[in-house]
Amino acid sequence: MDIINFISLQVKCPVCNKSLMDDDYKIDNESSIKLFVESAGKTGTLRMSSIYGSYNYLADVDLPANELTKFFCPHCRELLLSNDNCNTCEAPMVSLNLDIGGKISFCSRKGCTDHNIGFEDLSVALKKLYQDYEYSPKHKIKQEDVFMHDKKEKEKSDAEITKEIIETGSFLQIYCPHCKKTLIEDAMFKLRIINEKNEMGYLMLSPYLNVFSSKSTIYLPEEKELNDIRCFQCDASLKVPERKCDKCGTTIAKVMVSAHTKMIDFYICARKGCIWHGLSENDLEDIRLEDSVEW
Repeated sequence: MDIINFISLQVKCPVCNKSLMDDDYKIDNESSIKLFVESAGKTGTLRMSSIYGSYNYLADVDLPANELTKFFCPHCRELLLSNDNCNTCEAPMVSLNLDIGGKISFCSRKGCTDHNIGFEDLSVALKKLYQDYEYSPKHKIKQEDVFMHDKKEKEKSDAEITKEIIETGSFLQIYCPHCKKTLIEDAMFKLRIINEKNEMGYLMLSPYLNVFSSKSTIYLPEEKELNDIRCFQCDASLKVPERKCDKCGTTIAKVMVSAHTKMIDFYICARKGCIWHGLSENDLEDIRLEDSVEW
């Protein structure tokens, strides 16, 4: 089900029915899920990624690997447990209710990636997912003509109007600048990555312009720079050491994007959480990314 690739799941406490979403703390560029936790005798606050399949989180307490963690609702303070055990490690599973009906369950053992999602009514859930996500304005490709004659367009300079505009919501065809093979797989912009602990995994980004959802197969701390970003096809490094992010000064990576008139260099920041993106100076003369200041 491709739609689940980058969906931000909205969850609530199964006991008091209050929302567990924290809009003030973003993880993977979406609102996080806030829970209180207890592990190895220490208590604190955990904020998990709401992107299904992502294992990223923020915590103000150390969560030792392979330790069991207890999860509590931040509102009613009740212990959150399901009646099931993990199919992988047999630890207790934790269940949260989905706003659209059903539940999501995940393992309480740090490092175990077993999780599952169940809908009360699959047809109703899918309909709501498509309404709220797949066909929302930020995801669909706009159909109106680039050269509109409304007031906003008339105020643009002649030089600006002659530029090709890649519109917000456009699906980007992305390629490796080395092997020239596609970096799109299963409707995701896929990269091989190495984190600060030299662990290797994959990072999946939304291929839609100005849609910033992401998830990874390894833990990526927020605000940390990736050691490397590589093509998942030929394994060549995509980092460009001689150029830095215009927003945060971090090293950036380069891929190729197919525009209407030519292939263009497209740059993204290597720092987790930074959503800057940009073009080369030469390409900026001919092409503009609509509404874009960041990736």
